[in-house]
Amino acid sequence: MYWLSGLTCTDDNARTKGGMQRYAAELGVALVFPDTSPRGTDVADGQNQYDLGKGAGFYVNATEPPWSEHYQMYDYVTRELPELIECELPILPGVKSISGHSMGGHGALICALKNPGAYRSVSAFAPICNPMVSDWGQGCFEAYLGEDQQAWEAYDATALVTAGAPPIPLLIDSGTGDQFLKVQLYPQNLQAACEARDFPLTLRMQEDYDHSYHFIATFIGEHLAYHADKLYND
Repeated sequence: MYWLSGLTCTDDNARTKGGMQRYAAELGVALVFPDTSPRGTDVADGQNQYDLGKGAGFYVNATEPPWSEHYQMYDYVTRELPELIECELPILPGVKSISGHSMGGHGALICALKNPGAYRSVSAFAPICNPMVSDWGQGCFEAYLGEDQQAWEAYDATALVTAGAPPIPLLIDSGTGDQFLKVQLYPQNLQAACEARDFPLTLRMQEDYDHSYHFIATFIGEHLAYHADKLYND
């Protein structure tokens, strides 16, 4: 299972805070933790902006300079990294699932929606469901993809479902106490798009939970069991 982390995170956050390893070991599932952006002294950054640049790749293929030189996170997650993992490690080729948190939840959703059949299952914690109307999404999309909002639709889960993405069951957990729920995440927009198409969505609003890794650690066992069932039985 590929786990995509959120804004400001590195691959280390989920490994140390998510509590996933015990469940993964019991279920026989390998975990892969990509970083959230390219790194290095020659990589463009957001000039002290936490929500743009390093740590904020948003899992898109940037088309605008200076970001386009290195910020090809969509290709990295969906093509380059799986090819490397399947070549170098003893795992089943082509048998993979994807999940993530916040910006990474957005990434997990779009990777699955844009690649029918590539993932056995997808889930997300507190994902940015409609980044085109989110301040986080708008800022990064304009920088990485330019001002044409039609280009943004290719990386927006709500827009992809509305445009006819092939159905794959979506499992989403969000907390009712999440400080970003009403101003950044917009799960209700994705829910409406799914209902309009009879698209399979399980949206669980967990009472009083916030946006933190405590929330993830509480329910990650259920998510990994869900993915393991799909990985082994589908």
